[in-house]
Amino acid sequence: MLNAKIPSGPLENKWADYKGHCKLVNPANKRKLEVIVVGTGLAGASAAASLGELGYIVKAFCFQDSPRRAHSIAAQGGINAAKNYQNDGDSVFRLFYDTIKGGDYRAREANVHRLAEVSTNIIDQCVAQGVPFAREYGGLLSNRSFGGTQVQRTFYAAGQTGQQLLIGAYQALERQVALGNVTMYSRHEMLEVVTIDGKARGIIARDLVNGKLERHFGHAVLLCSGGYGNVFYLSTNAMGSNVTAAWKAHKKGAAFANPCFTQIHPTCIPVSGDHQSKLTLMSESLRNDGRIWVPKKQNDTRKATDIPEEERDYYLERRYPAFGNLVPRDVASRAAKERCDAGYGVGSSKQAVYLDYADAILRYGKIEAGKQGRSNVAEDEIIAMGKEVVKTKYGNLFDMYEKITGENPYEVPMRIYPAVHYTMGGLWVDYELQTTVPGLYALGEANFSDHGANRLGASALMQGLADGYFVIPYTLGNNLADEIYSKAIETSHPAFEEAEKAVSDRINHLMNIKGKQTVESFHKRLGKIMWDKCGMARNKEGLEQAIKEIQALKKEFWSDVRIPGEVNEMNTELDKANRVADFIELGELMCVDALTRDESCGGHFREEFQTPEGEALRDDAGHMYVSAWELKGEHQWELHKEALNYEVIKPTQRNYK
Repeated sequence: MLNAKIPSGPLENKWADYKGHCKLVNPANKRKLEVIVVGTGLAGASAAASLGELGYIVKAFCFQDSPRRAHSIAAQGGINAAKNYQNDGDSVFRLFYDTIKGGDYRAREANVHRLAEVSTNIIDQCVAQGVPFAREYGGLLSNRSFGGTQVQRTFYAAGQTGQQLLIGAYQALERQVALGNVTMYSRHEMLEVVTIDGKARGIIARDLVNGKLERHFGHAVLLCSGGYGNVFYLSTNAMGSNVTAAWKAHKKGAAFANPCFTQIHPTCIPVSGDHQSKLTLMSESLRNDGRIWVPKKQNDTRKATDIPEEERDYYLERRYPAFGNLVPRDVASRAAKERCDAGYGVGSSKQAVYLDYADAILRYGKIEAGKQGRSNVAEDEIIAMGKEVVKTKYGNLFDMYEKITGENPYEVPMRIYPAVHYTMGGLWVDYELQTTVPGLYALGEANFSDHGANRLGASALMQGLADGYFVIPYTLGNNLADEIYSKAIETSHPAFEEAEKAVSDRINHLMNIKGKQTVESFHKRLGKIMWDKCGMARNKEGLEQAIKEIQALKKEFWSDVRIPGEVNEMNTELDKANRVADFIELGELMCVDALTRDESCGGHFREEFQTPEGEALRDDAGHMYVSAWELKGEHQWELHKEALNYEVIKPTQRNYK
């Protein structure tokens, strides 16, 4: 079932050789081929813009009112690229190596090397689009460090890098819309993939404004719909982020890969009560200059500023001296959880640690004084100058923290705790980003391909833009070259009628349940099961319990959910019900996947499999593969394994000490 289509030859030549030998579609034929792009975040907007520029007939769908509201805008800290502007030893190979190692040796070598290769082009593309990357005094692009690396390769635009990159992609997309090459369907949600003779040939979408179902044909369908972190209810994802597009593809035969690989981000504002519906990310870039610590005394109730230096435990610097506060996210998250579970947590909930900028403010202040040729400067003036530097680099993040917590992070340390952020799992794709359903592709966070069991910070933006700008234009063309004789299929075709009827029947079934419980209450209950039993740590007993609980929750949902309103109108509760129904099914598969993987790796930490120091203990002999699940029936999946053969990098126990 699984053919990764990895080109032969040396790793460093695979992508160049592929591009040199792939099939091409001439410009006249491109104007006859229709492509559907679902999702218009970084991956979708860049793909739609690129394909429109090439001459394809593109239809782009987003459930927001504008592509500018895609969740990609929430990315804060930066985007990686192997430019080596700092002359600190970076290279394409180093980025490739760090990404494979950071993913705990559970990613496909060929895809990751390609990602590292095209990373340098992404920065040039974005600069040409006018993305306002931070620059040094002399005008050169600035870089900073991120977790899992010992070089500075992260390009950034203050703490709003995702927003600026998306505006660049959005401008490119809107140019194609204005030229008539791309048709934009906003406030539309894809609810089904249409397949004809085993190939994806279109979608059924719901107009979220009037509730009507629409049929759309495409010679190929690209899913760029993001990740599924909201299966946990509380996450850093936007409230609307969902798995529906990918899940509908899964139910039509597309294998779902590594669903249990979920990233817990170590730097988030802690939960403050049961009233919350989402969590707020504080960029990992803050770990670049901030120091993370807890009191050395258990249950210490003193204010952070009252705890002297000698009574503070900078536990990441103590445990991992080589990387310190810049260990990968999974390592930093588990370390924070361990300290809090051991009684060293801070804040009213005791489920938080400190992220402190006092040292950075002093350091930057002294540098500023040195620039001015001044000595014997008073400490309060040094602090004032240091705060201005920090404000320039991270000001919007500090402002956001103060608005949410009421505390001034320039004066007192931030309180942070891990939270669900990104999903490394997704639809299985081959080297060409094609799923197991011919003609159906998955890009960006919607696929599984580049991050293994843990994503390095600043690599999500890199993958989304790499897939959209530099990969799919070649790989899609290679397959559409065989479609130039295929005429557009009328949406009156029986396959479209059947797909629309299935969607309509499901919606009417949901509306006619008329139970007593809200959609939100079911989502909340699912999230608690997932966080408690398939979250930062998992074990066999808990996962077995979770599977039974989710199956019972699904039965209860389909018999007692209440959805107000009507079908043929704007109905946000109905939209949410469709998404939560899919989340419930996905949650079960995530637990099934976690249960079968008898090892710990990256974001998947099985308590039974850990080293004496509490680190993840991989089983390379038994589990060096991609888990690709094929749906067979309700509560039934078949596991297919794609073996991971490392030709260049030798897997070793990860060590950041």
